[in-house]
Amino acid sequence: MRARAASFHKQMATRRSVRKFSDRPVPREIIEACVAAAGTAPSGANHQPWFFACVGSAEKKREIRRAAEAEEGAFYAGKAGEDWLDALAPIGTDADKPYMETAPWLICIFAQRRGGAEAGEDRKNYYINESVGIATGLLIAACHEAGLATLVHTPNPMKFLNGLCDRPETEKPFLILVAGYPADDAMVPKHALKKKALKEIASFF
Repeated sequence: MRARAASFHKQMATRRSVRKFSDRPVPREIIEACVAAAGTAPSGANHQPWFFACVGSAEKKREIRRAAEAEEGAFYAGKAGEDWLDALAPIGTDADKPYMETAPWLICIFAQRRGGAEAGEDRKNYYINESVGIATGLLIAACHEAGLATLVHTPNPMKFLNGLCDRPETEKPFLILVAGYPADDAMVPKHALKKKALKEIASFF
């Protein structure tokens, strides 16, 4: 158990978010397996309040990119506020998101306000954001284990995703996970390599 825990930590410590992806194809069955792993996450009342719209179509990715960049343009033009923009400065992000078309997959994650433990149910879901957040973490870990790079993208607002992904209004867009292989010249900002030590993120009683 000690060895397995240490091995998993070592593996996850190599995970990096990248913003430059290769257009090298990723077979659909790999994405399916990663999403299936995400679906094993715990959730409020076991209602599993998530939906993963996996977009591989070049045309659909282009539509999502255009809509996302429209929101991002307003964000970086001042909507975000100076504090937020200052916090992002070391990462070097901007409103241009070409990777959304280059990467083979965009996994658009939705949080379902209503559902249930059985498919087709229409009941109130509980602890929705917490549950979807846990599932997303498992999805990122599964992609990394499969050898894929990922990037969390959260344009705000994201209501355009409902129409583009054919999802009902009762679902709230949670985030977009860009997935694929990193480009050969992909770089990671030094700022992103800083991880807090265990003693700074945990206490033991």
